[in-house]
Amino acid sequence: MTDAAPGAKIRVLIADDEVMIRSALAALLRLEGDIDVIAECSDGEHAVAEAERLKPDICLLDLEMPGLDGVDVAERLRRTVSARCVIVTRHARPGVLRRALTAGVAGFLPKSRDAGEVAAVIRQVAAGARYIDPEIAADALSDERCPLTNRELDVLRLGSNGETTAQIARALSLAPGTVRNHISTVLSKLSVDTRQQAVLVARERGWI
Repeated sequence: MTDAAPGAKIRVLIADDEVMIRSALAALLRLEGDIDVIAECSDGEHAVAEAERLKPDICLLDLEMPGLDGVDVAERLRRTVSARCVIVTRHARPGVLRRALTAGVAGFLPKSRDAGEVAAVIRQVAAGARYIDPEIAADALSDERCPLTNRELDVLRLGSNGETTAQIARALSLAPGTVRNHISTVLSKLSVDTRQQAVLVARERGWI
């Protein structure tokens, strides 16, 4: 819960790489009598730096930003500041919701919500509650379970930045041939042709 004094404005940081959306939302939220937009950030690294400097009550974070995305920012800030994070996104994939909750995000809503609804969510989260868009929550509950084993997920996770089979094998203390077998199984289970495609699928569904 925010430790702002009774009657104090809720101090909000907004991060979105689309300047028109960021500026418009900031302007509309500033019309709310109890909300003070104290920073507007263009990317995730900027958001982390400003949040650590200004100590906002709420960080309103776009999911899709270059470099650190909104969930990455929330994960970083969880270790350094007490701000509560709300994620907004155009593409509300159920797996991303699971990833956001794991990172300690307190709110999750689509960009289609108007400024009044966003303000209401900010107030709810600032008061210590959590808000998850009902449609996203319903989709998450019905989303398929991960078909990959923990070891297969380890292989994907360690190879998500282009690491070689040999590098993955060393990190997991496995033979390179065993890693190749795991990758082949992953590709078959996910019906994709490349490891990069498998990583994308796993990230979209919140498995890694």
